[in-house]
Amino acid sequence: MEDMLTYNYSRSSALVKKDALEELFLSKYSEIQKNTDVPCFFWGNVGQPFILARCLITLSNIVKSSFNLSPFQMALLKDPIVTAGNERLRFEGFSHCAGVYARVDVLPDGLDGEFLENGTTNVDFNQPMITALGSIRPNEKIMLSVGDKEFGLYKEEKKVVERKVPLPTKWIKGLGTVQIYLSESQKQHSFNKIQTQQLFRGMPKGTVKSDYYLIVRGNKPMFSPVKSADAVCIGGLHRLRLLEPLLPYIDHMQVFPHPNMQSTTWQLYMGNIKFSFSLSRESWRGFSGEGAVLDSLTTEVSDEWIDALDKYAYANQSFNAMVLALEENISLNKADNITGRLASMGLLGYDLDDNEFFYRRLPFKLSRILELNPRMKNAEKLIEDGKVEILSNHKERTEARVQGTGVHHTVIIEDEKERCTCEWFSKYQGERGPCKHVLAVKKLVNS
Repeated sequence: MEDMLTYNYSRSSALVKKDALEELFLSKYSEIQKNTDVPCFFWGNVGQPFILARCLITLSNIVKSSFNLSPFQMALLKDPIVTAGNERLRFEGFSHCAGVYARVDVLPDGLDGEFLENGTTNVDFNQPMITALGSIRPNEKIMLSVGDKEFGLYKEEKKVVERKVPLPTKWIKGLGTVQIYLSESQKQHSFNKIQTQQLFRGMPKGTVKSDYYLIVRGNKPMFSPVKSADAVCIGGLHRLRLLEPLLPYIDHMQVFPHPNMQSTTWQLYMGNIKFSFSLSRESWRGFSGEGAVLDSLTTEVSDEWIDALDKYAYANQSFNAMVLALEENISLNKADNITGRLASMGLLGYDLDDNEFFYRRLPFKLSRILELNPRMKNAEKLIEDGKVEILSNHKERTEARVQGTGVHHTVIIEDEKERCTCEWFSKYQGERGPCKHVLAVKKLVNS
């Protein structure tokens, strides 16, 4: 299957009894091997185990959800990932349709332990583990260990064995796209616990097929089918119900819309734990197909740069393109392109509160970037076959002709606005990333 990366694990994961506690060992597989002799990334106590358990159960429900797939496709459930490093833990996952992205951040003050190394491993959310998480009581003490060969949950007696699963490439594509949208989003609303609960109580029942809008009247937020000034557009509003189990435990919530309403992100704050929840523009659109990273791939960046960063950056490390440009004496454009390439491979996440990217390690080869972006691959094929003709190229305006199937398309790039006469551009008007013809022209001009 071309859209899957099949991961073969060297051993099964298991939750086994150790003295009076339980230890969950999760296996890990990677196409690339780094720091493989490090036995443990993190070991220590969690300050809010009950809240963390509720967040992980909610994350599991999101991973098991789909808003556009058949029951057969729904049966192929996938597992989230966990990253340890920079004094924090992050758990991430997508809905099966890749239209909902969720992340649980356990912040430094919420952990009492030691980070011996950094890295990423796979987490299995099967039913025995959900049951174990569901049995955690308020104020109950638990310990976690996250490592290259294990993810340990120290608690009461249980036994969990992880099954071997393939990793969908659309997750990697989605990890790239959603971070670009997050980096362009800005906080528009902050609601306290009571306001948030009132807002969700007013959510319409059933599957919502039309757009709804988040508006504020006085101090009262509400969902409305009618657009108004400063309203936040939400497609597939019913997907927000996945957050309802967490509402009793929150301190407050913040809402971050994308400026073009291509996504909305809802962040729930619970002490030293943060739950981020991002929705694609509509429930049938997954983040994996949005093409937000494609513009960053039109300028060549040496593979050595990408490989060096991948070797020396550590998990959850802050990544700032401007700092990179200053420290390495390269242009901002090149630093932005490196950022785009890293994001397109799923190697960068974005933290809305810190307003910066963070590095995550994922176990796949750098050469996979083109495989994950067929539009860019098709654009390079157009250039290779000599089907792109630059008619004029000035600072403010570029015009080109691109040969299609039985037709020639005209591409105009003017004042950062792009137009193409192809059917793709006519249908989406650039909202789902540039078409292959625009990509080919920009790449040829930048070469």
